[in-house]
Amino acid sequence: MSEYLDEINYDKLIELSLKQVIVEALKIAERQGLPGENHFYITFKTDHPRTQISKGLLAQYPHDMTIVIQHQYSNLIVNKDSFSIDLSFNGIPQTLIIPFDAITYFGDPYAKFGLSFATKDSETPYGNEENEAPRKASGEIASVVSIDAFRKK
Repeated sequence: MSEYLDEINYDKLIELSLKQVIVEALKIAERQGLPGENHFYITFKTDHPRTQISKGLLAQYPHDMTIVIQHQYSNLIVNKDSFSIDLSFNGIPQTLIIPFDAITYFGDPYAKFGLSFATKDSETPYGNEENEAPRKASGEIASVVSIDAFRKK
């Protein structure tokens, strides 16, 4: 049975819907490769509890990392809560497993499209338990960024 909620957290519901855009874009790349000139920039939290990267990459990128998915990648597999991909770093192939909850930015420069996300583990999308504005890691209040600036006109 679900927990009774005092309010609906629409910001979190929108964020979940926007993350589904990432899932669908990655599924297209998984099925057929990237069409045309599309390519993805994905920034994610390397210190997220479910992110799986090598110790060497974690030492080099202890908090976050940006990967580019364009020409040289393989074994892209999209799962329910994460995706895995093989990329080469300094000529060494490595497998990364990235939970969708760890993604802080997704962009496709060719399409002039980008999404930014705040990360906060285990927050329910339906209610904000703390009843306060979201905060950045520094403690300052986070701002909501409109995606209109990233849309093609």
